[in-house]
Amino acid sequence: MNDLASFFRARREAGAPLVLATVIDTQGSTYSKSGSRLLVDGEGVYRGLLSGGCLEGDLAIRAAQVIETGVSQLAEYDFADDDDELWGMGVGCDGSLKILLQPVTAETNYEPYAAIDAVLESDASAVLVTAVEPEGGVQPGASVLVGEQGTRNFGVPEPLLPRFVRAAERASSVRRSGLAHSEEEGAQVLLHCSFIEPPPRLLILGAGPDVEPLLRFASELGWRCTIVDHRPAYIESGAFEAAWETHCLAPSSLRESLALEVYDRAVVMSHHLPSDREYLRQIADSDINYVGLLGPPARRDRLLSDLGSNAEKLAKRLHGPAGLNIRARGPAAIALSIVAQIQQLLH
Repeated sequence: MNDLASFFRARREAGAPLVLATVIDTQGSTYSKSGSRLLVDGEGVYRGLLSGGCLEGDLAIRAAQVIETGVSQLAEYDFADDDDELWGMGVGCDGSLKILLQPVTAETNYEPYAAIDAVLESDASAVLVTAVEPEGGVQPGASVLVGEQGTRNFGVPEPLLPRFVRAAERASSVRRSGLAHSEEEGAQVLLHCSFIEPPPRLLILGAGPDVEPLLRFASELGWRCTIVDHRPAYIESGAFEAAWETHCLAPSSLRESLALEVYDRAVVMSHHLPSDREYLRQIADSDINYVGLLGPPARRDRLLSDLGSNAEKLAKRLHGPAGLNIRARGPAAIALSIVAQIQQLLH
């Protein structure tokens, strides 16, 4: 579980009010882009990062106002001002951001962030469409979540609901967050569409000591990691607290024991030739679109030769040796190269 999820659930359990701050628009060079989020509690404690730390203090002050009034607020920051270094925040950037702050409290069942949290726990993307300005009979912060599980309405008048849904469908088709102007029958509403995509599921096949830095890097990015090994001692002795799941399984039972369709990426790293061969055979028919294989090219070629026709099924997905060529030496550097390669190929 990442820090934002832990923070949200702890505050929800305590019944503490929160504010959801979402970047809705940017111009020029900015630290974060449209759709980036953070949460702030009533004490000014926050999780998430929308800048290098220069905006968060001001956002905490604004968040206290939002909690007190229960009314969403739009904050605008322009760092292109020539006087910014002397009189402003002195960040030295030349961009601008618009950030919408919404109250997220027990009175509203912590919506819409509770819905966002549920999407991030699932395996299907969704779009949250939020009114930005008080136009067309809708108040800022009113939202609709549209996803595979249906449509959930958080304060949008029913006559306007189809407009929000259509905006969500357009954002989903391009898989991108951004502003949308909806104008029908002379009534215009400014909307923000936030494309929400669950973090990747990474299947790590092997539980040797070099898995630990890979798990740390991947977990820091919020990826959901599952570790599999056929050796009980490896599973029991590893520092795998950050893993979502660990399984002690024979390589030949992988496909029948796990729902491989939920995984986006896999790294084969048992350092045991027969096991790695069987892992590759088991995932050859899956839809996992990145398969990393540790070891030198000669080892890769031997394994592919042993796989016969299954090698063709893996050809366009297999990365062996796994990782970007950053001249990595040692477990941590190799793990860094693998995570960097997967991140590079995510979008």
